[in-house]
Amino acid sequence: MKDIHRKLTRRIFPISKRESIQQNIKTFSPSEKMLFFALVIIFISSVLFILSNINKSFLVEVPAQGGSITEGVVGSPRFINPLLSNSDTDRDLTMLVYSGLMKATPSGDLIEDLAESHTISEDGFVYDFVLKNDIFFHDGAEVTADDVVFTVQKAQDVSLKSPKRASWDGVTVEKIDNKHVRFILKQPYTPFLENTTLGILPKHIWVKTGTEQFSFSKFNNEPVGSGPYKIQKIKYNSGGTPEFYKLESFNKYALGEPFISEIKIVFYTSETALLESYKDGDIEGINSISPNKLSELVDTGANIERSPLPRIFAVFFNQNQASVFANMEVRKALNIALNRDDIVSEVLSGYGTDIDGPIPPRLLKAGSDSSDKRNIANEERKDLAIEMLENNGWVFDEENQIWEKKTKKEEKQLRFSLSTSNTPELKATAELIAKQWSDIGVIVDLKIFEASDLNQNVIRPRKYDALLFGEIISRELDLFAFWHSSQRNDPGLNIALYANITADKLLEDARKATDRSVMVEKYIEFEDEIDSDVPAVFVYSPDFIYITPKDIKAFELGAVATPAERFLNIHEWYIETDKVWNFFIK
Repeated sequence: MKDIHRKLTRRIFPISKRESIQQNIKTFSPSEKMLFFALVIIFISSVLFILSNINKSFLVEVPAQGGSITEGVVGSPRFINPLLSNSDTDRDLTMLVYSGLMKATPSGDLIEDLAESHTISEDGFVYDFVLKNDIFFHDGAEVTADDVVFTVQKAQDVSLKSPKRASWDGVTVEKIDNKHVRFILKQPYTPFLENTTLGILPKHIWVKTGTEQFSFSKFNNEPVGSGPYKIQKIKYNSGGTPEFYKLESFNKYALGEPFISEIKIVFYTSETALLESYKDGDIEGINSISPNKLSELVDTGANIERSPLPRIFAVFFNQNQASVFANMEVRKALNIALNRDDIVSEVLSGYGTDIDGPIPPRLLKAGSDSSDKRNIANEERKDLAIEMLENNGWVFDEENQIWEKKTKKEEKQLRFSLSTSNTPELKATAELIAKQWSDIGVIVDLKIFEASDLNQNVIRPRKYDALLFGEIISRELDLFAFWHSSQRNDPGLNIALYANITADKLLEDARKATDRSVMVEKYIEFEDEIDSDVPAVFVYSPDFIYITPKDIKAFELGAVATPAERFLNIHEWYIETDKVWNFFIK
């Protein structure tokens, strides 16, 4: 009877699986129990491992907010202002604090920044820009067409003497409505779009500052822009000079809040102090270091990035000051005699490219037409230069150790001065050039000037025989100011005082070409004219050198026109990361 009751009870109230398992386990021997539990542990671990791998297969690493970087620069900021910035330190901070209608990318393209869209008329005269909605300055004020018009008109103000004035000369700017701005050009100008990368000033802050007080405003040192970073803290020393700027990411930046939360820019009085601070670990990034200093950084494991700068350094001849340069054979002989490879190797430690023309390498076309000249051995180079002089009536006076040329009208001697700036790189280059030319019997008197003295008292009044100097060829590749005959006098930049009707026409046509391929064709023809006339001896194009913080991701250097352009895509840099399922990524 009890057995029947027990069976009925089990049917009506079944024993749970857990109790059943427990009862079965109790029947195991000690060794069976150990084996059972080992198998259970292996099973659970396998399941968790499989689930973990499945989860990982759906996870991807993405940038996350956070992190900070500290950079060191030589110099102290004076004008953190897109209309007045005139030093690398000024431009560094201006790049971080301000934004323009358009923005350059490391690849060399232009993308909309504050602008939502832009259109260009078929004839190339009219540029229309529509601003994005919800774009703001760091103080919370909205960016409008009024700010754009105000900034451009200030750039055009003759009294302000803005370095940007030439880019906007003759351009009419109109406000169509609060979000629509129009620019009207006097003639088509293909590179104009590059001008619209100009940082926009907040009108409500600057409108009450007269032109005569513009350069004295506190907002040149405590700037308010609409760029990726805003000023968080400024530390001054006892003399009132800034020691560092600390900037924080701007969460309303037009291209999205930068991932790196904080950037600190520390200022140093010399390259030596900068390098010592880097070695001590006080700063993570430095740039524009003298090439001969890099060897000591390579051994520390520094991450060195390099990119060709769109700059050319050359010896420009002034025929008005030194009539000896009126002789074509003299200019050609000096050109042939120069070994550029030695200069790039000795002065730049290989961080540069030797050149034979007015356009930096890779800016216009691949390759070079000068390979034959570069492969000439030094002795052959000297022989060719001497032969060039002798075949054109020059005789070397062994007694006085000088080349002379006698004509019915006069007797000339091959002697001239070479002027340059008192910077280590240019001074060393000038000394090497003088040495190489003296090897063929040319007497070169070196004249070294402080930078300000060179500019004011030598270059502007054109008081030099030959000038070793550099030209910054910006991304828009406009050579007009450097070589057109109308630019021979100050403030023009034609320091070779070059005058060639054919070259002038090519420069004019290139400047107004609406098709880039046409512009390139004109510049290639222009290079041929320069190669034929030899108004200068082109020497090298330097590299931009950047020792980057090691933890930075998404960094792109690309082509830079100024050191500040290392920050072109800083809003995309990141240090911190997170992992999310890939279907959550847009």
